[in-house]
Amino acid sequence: MAIESVPSSSLSPPACEKDVKALEFIEEMTRNADAVQEQILAEILSQNAETEYLSRFGLKGAMDRDTFKTLVPVVTYEDIKPEIQRIANGDRSNILSSHPISEFLTSSGTSAGERKLMPTIHEELDRRQQLYNLLMPVMNQYVLGLDKGKGLYFLFVKAETKTPGGLVARPVLTSYYKSDHFKTRPYNPFNVYTSPNEAILCADSFQSMYAQMLCGLLMRQEVLRVGAVFASGLLRAIRFLQINWQQLARDISQGTLNPNVTDPSIRECMVGILAPNPELAAFITDQCSKEDWGGIISRVWPNTKYLDVIVTGAMAQYIPTLDYYSGKLPMACTMYASSECYFGLNLKPMCKPSEVSYTIMPNMAYFEFMHHEPDLGEPRGSTPRLVDLADVELGKEYELVITTYAGLCRYRVGDILRVSGFHNAAPQFTFVRRKNVLLSIDSDKTDEAELQKAIEDASGLLHDFNASVVEYTSFANTKAIPGHYVIYWELLVKDPMNAPPAEILNRCCLAMEESLNSVYRQGRVVDNSIGPLEIRVVKGGTFEELMDYAISRGASINQYKVPRCVNFTPIVELLDSRVISAHFSPSLPRWTPERPMTLG
Repeated sequence: MAIESVPSSSLSPPACEKDVKALEFIEEMTRNADAVQEQILAEILSQNAETEYLSRFGLKGAMDRDTFKTLVPVVTYEDIKPEIQRIANGDRSNILSSHPISEFLTSSGTSAGERKLMPTIHEELDRRQQLYNLLMPVMNQYVLGLDKGKGLYFLFVKAETKTPGGLVARPVLTSYYKSDHFKTRPYNPFNVYTSPNEAILCADSFQSMYAQMLCGLLMRQEVLRVGAVFASGLLRAIRFLQINWQQLARDISQGTLNPNVTDPSIRECMVGILAPNPELAAFITDQCSKEDWGGIISRVWPNTKYLDVIVTGAMAQYIPTLDYYSGKLPMACTMYASSECYFGLNLKPMCKPSEVSYTIMPNMAYFEFMHHEPDLGEPRGSTPRLVDLADVELGKEYELVITTYAGLCRYRVGDILRVSGFHNAAPQFTFVRRKNVLLSIDSDKTDEAELQKAIEDASGLLHDFNASVVEYTSFANTKAIPGHYVIYWELLVKDPMNAPPAEILNRCCLAMEESLNSVYRQGRVVDNSIGPLEIRVVKGGTFEELMDYAISRGASINQYKVPRCVNFTPIVELLDSRVISAHFSPSLPRWTPERPMTLG
């Protein structure tokens, strides 16, 4: 549908008086980016001056950048893991932060196969909320009338655990949804959702999704925007509708609630929402029973002006599928955040996905940027070259390094960003990729070392057949919902009469899954966001053909390495044309909510 919009400019006039202060704040922060950064670092160093971590470097109360950069090292998660473990085990002394660590936020990036634990403090919720409060004032500049309807957002809480010392460990969005900042948020006509809090906060993913979808269907004419955190989450919701539309239509027709939704709080809140509506049920039946689901979002929710989903980084692979289901509605990527810190926002949220650029808000943390040479990697033993927020150069790539109020100091986040422009004095970045991430379907992140280990573990099942894996590569298949990992294997089978049977190769798929990290396994077992892993066995000589193809396109024969992940369509087509058998994981891998950092 056509979008009623206002002209795109640096920052257009506010859509309403309430937005004035928010837009003025953005202008003030970005105009004075370097001064704000200097102030933020001084505040962090002053607040945490007496912490054990900062004290060991001999700052002696210094709060200036030069002293900080000279004395405090740049670190990775592995460097500070001993401090994280002490906090997780119950040490309440001022190790990283002078304020008590209120909980751990679990990062989807992994360490030794498990989630990283990011310390946070209560005041960080206020800082995150401040960034959330800027999103709609910016969006209102580009899309008018969003206060006249509702947002259909599929939001979920995920499993949480406690560390041995009693601190909660959970994903950052679960922390936010369970906070009073979200649950008792003041009424804002620009931020009205179709999903009741009771549905969002239900830990059972089926019941939560069912209630949210049912409410979205009941209020279909009021929906002006449809979204989820990630593109994969929105597609999962569409797949859920494909599977459950008959029961949903039945509930709408009769004014009843699926007996499989047993959560008392959901059942109670739905009493005031559900009423028999045979006409709506007939419409849903008509739309969902059609074989062609192209444009289903626009057909079921006809007043939708845009999709609100992250489609940058690994999520870009879902753009064609979202285009298909939405009828090519615009996609808005509104903010850039992680478990470690919230970073910034997209000041032109209605741009094309390929043009998404995030403006770092200098009040969120102290930011530094490590030069990243995409072709050269990082020389061993080299001293990292870091620059401040205001000193990055247009077109250059950097790895993000942060210092936070919660006690992370000069911490390498692992995100690779490219400077795409400036808003006032604040740089804008396109997200290039997560460092070292090879495969990703949802919030999972699998690197090359982890994939290699999984293949080694699985290939052990081939030994009894005197067979081995000669070469391999991988591919994130997102054509089906949910997407799944595809691993291409070229096998050496010394005795064709004793080749590994299909049952063994199926078990190899499961063995690989058992070896992958807990984030992947949770996606498989609990969230249903990742499908069964697939191994495609290719003909002998396939990887030589792959090399020939790469050399024909200009690769050096001396420097050629087999890519461990492929996404270039001609290469995927070449591999698929050589497949002699395909095998899937026959069951779910083991997964239980891990007890983080359980130490002896």
